[in-house]
This record gives sequence, structure tokens and C-alpha cells, in this order.
Amino acid sequence: MIQLQTEEGVLSTFDRETLLSWYRQMILIRRVEEEAATAYQRGHIGGFLHLYIGEEAVAVGALNALRPDDNVVVHYRDHGHALARGLPARAVMAELFGKATGCSRGKGGSMHLADATKRFWGGYAIVGGQLALAAGIALADQYAGHERITICFFGDGATNNGYFLESLNLAAVWHLPVIWVCENNSYGMGTSVERASAVTEIYRKACAYNTPAEQIDGQDLLEVYAAVRRAADHVRAGHGPYFIEAVTYRYRGHSMGDPERYRSKEEIERWARHDPIERFKRFLIEEGISLEMLESIHAEVEEEVQDALRFASESPPPPPEALWEDVYAAPAAGDPFILPPAVAPAQ
Repeated sequence: MIQLQTEEGVLSTFDRETLLSWYRQMILIRRVEEEAATAYQRGHIGGFLHLYIGEEAVAVGALNALRPDDNVVVHYRDHGHALARGLPARAVMAELFGKATGCSRGKGGSMHLADATKRFWGGYAIVGGQLALAAGIALADQYAGHERITICFFGDGATNNGYFLESLNLAAVWHLPVIWVCENNSYGMGTSVERASAVTEIYRKACAYNTPAEQIDGQDLLEVYAAVRRAADHVRAGHGPYFIEAVTYRYRGHSMGDPERYRSKEEIERWARHDPIERFKRFLIEEGISLEMLESIHAEVEEEVQDALRFASESPPPPPEALWEDVYAAPAAGDPFILPPAVAPAQ
């Protein structure tokens, strides 16, 4: 057993299997992303593709600190969160390929991964728009008397628009059960935080809404886990929302079409020396886990990723009639409002 120590004492005690599963999740995210980049360059993935490489510790640390029935709302850089939440690599890769076997039936693509069975309510393409949706989900749970909480991820660029201000204000006024997690990767698209935000320490913005907040090292999985555990305890106790700024970094561009002229190779290399996977790997080795064990996890993940690629490649695209499916939610039994059937346009 391995104990996680914080300034307040022992936060949690983990067995080796749990820690190895977290390591595996980070490796899986990294390899799915790397293969997705290659598939995009080969024309197998269309539209946009925003990679999460370098930020894996935030998703894995945060989502493992929550309960399976908690709600998860994400931005469009959502592949890592989906895999950390337990969506199968096959379903994620097939969705990236736009196939009917994808988690969103091939209709969402890279920016709209979702799985209602895991209360993973999806990625959203409108910058900051998901904050308002997260506040609404949290309000619904509060109104219905549910004990679950909602976690909402967004980037630093989203903190300078109206969705951010309105959502944080209402969440504080109504004491909504929501954890706000800003993944500050230093850039909103190609614009640095220093050029775009008058307040560069993002967590300080929460003080305007009387919301407790802290800044953490987003490259340290255990620090992320500890912070989200504290936040979850605070929210579940009925004390209202909590704000976390996880300082992290993406190694790749904003999207696959990004020429990355706004930052230097030296900057990327400097951040790579604090790679979240390598840091956690060193921790595990110091705790007595063998390098051979970790290498076997890499081999298992590689097999899973290659299987996901084959599955996505061989899966069929959505049929044309799928255009008329999933447009409206099916009415519940006894619902007096019955939607009319979808009608195809005249030929």
C-alpha cells in the first residue's frame, strides 16, 4: 500500500494496482493521441483535431478523484477526458474516424465525444459554452436532491468571456455542486495568457465570485488528485462551488493545422522535462514498482491502441438515414408532449 501525503496529513492510501491503472490511463491517452495525429495526416480523420498530449495528468488525476455517478463536462480537447472516464479506445477512435461504431455514432467527431452511461456529457466546440451547461446540470441535481457533483473542464482562454463570468456568478449565488477546472496550458489558440488576460494567475479570478480557489501543478498526477478530492469534499458538504487552476502544457499545436509560430522549440523542450508520465513513472519506481512491470503496461496499451485503429478503419460509416435519427430525444412514457416523426424532404 502507498500513502498520498498532503500538508493536512494522509489523504488516501492506494494499492499498487490502482496506481498502475492510473499510469496505464495516461499511457493510453498519449498513444491514442499520437496515433490519431498520424491518422489525421493520412486523411482518415476529418475536421479539427485538438490533441491533449502533455496534459494527461489533469484528466486522469481529476476523474479518478470523483465517483462514477458524478457528471463530467469538457471542452473540445476532450479525448483524454473520455479515455480517463473509461470510454473504450475502440469507441473513441471510431468516433474520430467518423464511424457508426463511435461513441457518438460517428456524428460528433473529435470535439463531441460523449457517453451518457458514464455521465460523460461530452466535449463542446463553443469556447466557454460548456460552463453554462455544467451549471445547469449541477442546478438540476441540486433541485432533484441528488448527491452527485459536476466537474467542468475549460481552458485559460475561456476565462475571458461572458459564459465564464455568468456561470461562476450563478454557481456561487445558488451554491451549486460544481468543480471548475481551468486547464491553463499557457495559450488560448496562439495567444499567450500574458497577452490576453489582465489577470494571469487564473485562479484569482474566482475571488470575484466568492468561490474558493487554488492553483496547482497540472503535471503532477497526485497533486491533481489531491486537489480534486479536497474540492469534491467541499462541494459534497454543501459549501458551493470550488475552482482549480491546473497549470499544464500541450506539446502539440492548438489543432493539427497550427503552424506554432508563437512559441519556441526551447519552450516546448523545457516543459517536456516535466512530462507528467515520466514524473509519475519515477514516483512508481521509487515506490518499488519494477521497470519491467511498467514496460509490460506499455506493451498492453500498444496492443489495445492498434486494435482500436483496426476497429475504426474496418467499421462502417453512418448510413444516410442516420441523418434523421437522434434529432429529438425520445419522449418518456406518458409524456403528453409527443414529437412528430421525422419526415425526409421531398425528392
